[in-house]
Amino acid sequence: MPLWNKQKLGRRIERFALVGVWLLTIAFFSFALPGIFLSWTNFSILFATQAPGAVLALALIIPLTAGDYDLSVGANLTLSAVTIGVLNAVYQIPIGFVIPIALLAGVLVGLVNSFFIVYVRIPSLVVTLGTTSIITGLVQWMTNSSTIGGISPILINLVSRGRLFGISYAFYYVILLAIIIWLIFEFTPLGRRILFVGRSREVARLSGIDVGRVRVGCLISSGFLAALGGVVYAGLLGAADPFSGLNYLLPAFAAAYLGATSIIPGRFNPWGAVIAVYFLATGITGLTMLGIPLWVTSVFNGAALVLAVTVSQFARGREETDIG
Repeated sequence: MPLWNKQKLGRRIERFALVGVWLLTIAFFSFALPGIFLSWTNFSILFATQAPGAVLALALIIPLTAGDYDLSVGANLTLSAVTIGVLNAVYQIPIGFVIPIALLAGVLVGLVNSFFIVYVRIPSLVVTLGTTSIITGLVQWMTNSSTIGGISPILINLVSRGRLFGISYAFYYVILLAIIIWLIFEFTPLGRRILFVGRSREVARLSGIDVGRVRVGCLISSGFLAALGGVVYAGLLGAADPFSGLNYLLPAFAAAYLGATSIIPGRFNPWGAVIAVYFLATGITGLTMLGIPLWVTSVFNGAALVLAVTVSQFARGREETDIG
């Protein structure tokens, strides 16, 4: 086989390796748990319950592509869900008015983050870590550290009760968001500018790209999508948990980096991120069904994050060499 054919085959295998591992994981747990794991009911629940985490992973890959970290997405998701819970369930404001307010809160968080990161030039890790702490305190004040139930059934019907092919609408919202982000990343000048800014800000600046504006837009988009994840979460549970978003943060980061090793290796991409979310969720679900202790979930997610970052760094380094 000619060398170029071998390289092409190798790249193709790399692109879909995560999908293959996911299928092998499904096969393993189906064998270990016959008649239990491999069922439409099990996977329809998995696809729906992981939708907020998938939205969070999609929110993360936008600033990550531009070279910034947003640790506040988990807290932002919680803030959105709690805003819906407080305004709709406690103060009885119609859900049609509450959802835009929750999304606006996410945009405001993105604006605050971008101001300190881009214009004050504080590292994104420091700013978003501080934002996370502030939002967490604010959420605990809003809820008195307790879960708020009684969210409008209109939102619940739009997210969890409405089904297509037996799967909640929440999953299809994730697919729709992934399509939109994929189209922007792959087929628009804006997507190319984001990629160039993430690869080298100085080169992007010399090329005439407004680097600051691109980074601000990415951070605001991240805040908006994280808040949208909160809307999905509130619709799935019909309630707002003041600690919910932080549980999604680590898996979302693991999925974002793991996804950068597949579909388009070396680049943060929406399809890789979505596949990675459901791959990780499949592993955790299978382990839980096998009776593994709960602490294994944290170990699994942490190990997945470290491994994903390591592999994606190699892939990103190779792609930069190819581009150069």
